[in-house]
Amino acid sequence: MSNHLSHLLAKWYPNRDNSDWVLATIYDTRGPCYRKPGAIMLFSSQGDQLGMLSGGCLESDIGINARKVMQTGQSILVCYDGSDEDDLSFHLGIGCGGTIYIMLQQINQNNNYLALDQVHNALRQRISGYYYQSIVKRNVTDKQTEQAYFEAEDITDLSATAALAESANPPHQVTSDTNGTNKDTLTDDQNTDWLASPIIPEPHLLVVGGGIDARPLVNIAQQLGWKVSLWDPRPANARKEYFSSVDNIIKGDASVLTSFAGQEDVNAAVLMSHNIEIDAQALQALATSQLKYLALLGPNNRKQQVITQAKVNEQSLPFVFAGPAGLSIGGTLPESIALAILSECHASLHNKKAQSISHVL
Repeated sequence: MSNHLSHLLAKWYPNRDNSDWVLATIYDTRGPCYRKPGAIMLFSSQGDQLGMLSGGCLESDIGINARKVMQTGQSILVCYDGSDEDDLSFHLGIGCGGTIYIMLQQINQNNNYLALDQVHNALRQRISGYYYQSIVKRNVTDKQTEQAYFEAEDITDLSATAALAESANPPHQVTSDTNGTNKDTLTDDQNTDWLASPIIPEPHLLVVGGGIDARPLVNIAQQLGWKVSLWDPRPANARKEYFSSVDNIIKGDASVLTSFAGQEDVNAAVLMSHNIEIDAQALQALATSQLKYLALLGPNNRKQQVITQAKVNEQSLPFVFAGPAGLSIGGTLPESIALAILSECHASLHNKKAQSISHVL
């Protein structure tokens, strides 16, 4: 199962009243950490553990604390300090060396499921917004102080991590890291801090071309937790038996892609039909869409043929147009080509440069 929030909540929601549940949220970090503020994990009394808050080294101990919350009904705050030799996380082998602050809260009908049902419904409808959680500065004994709610807000930037500054209750603020990027913020409200986490639906990828080489691309995208739709007008392609888990197999001619992309909130597209006319039809249909990224398989001379046949002006396209598609990782097989394309797509959607973090490349 994907670790994207929409997938976690889809697993939790139908079982929300079948057992006791606890929400674990990272509300602050210091130093290098695997997950950042806003990351959540769900624990049930039946042994379910949905999501992850570290690389796998802390989850068992977090689960033990979740059991305490189930037994007492009281929220607790825990801290794991990977730099302290006397701290449990150091002995558990947390490799990042940072400090993680986590709040654990019971989820039930009495506290309105901490508004997670609202978040779930919003993600199902591909509605973005902010999820606000009150973080009491000590272990919670007064249940009236436990609060969480969701506010819908149009977030078009998939990399957005800003808190709502305009919200009237509670007061919020926006901060930036050293690179000027907005991030999750703890906003002070006397004895309580408020964590504002962006809720953004998973990327929706449209694949044009349902041939053999589209299979690994679709599979990898789905492993990332993305929503994937497929269109190929040729009867022999895009067959359900080869793409059984794809979210949508679109029928009709290329003109249907225009309305589909708008109505279904498509973020990115990959044109890989191996047919110039089909790729051109798709490019023409998507030329005025709200896509953030579109990739075209094949060399540059083929790209020019597709553009000419589509009768579009490349410079006027409102999205990133990647052709030839993908990063230069030496890919020659369908699987590695799919990896190269999706890596570039992922970086583009999240406004990253796709550079080596260690600068070895």
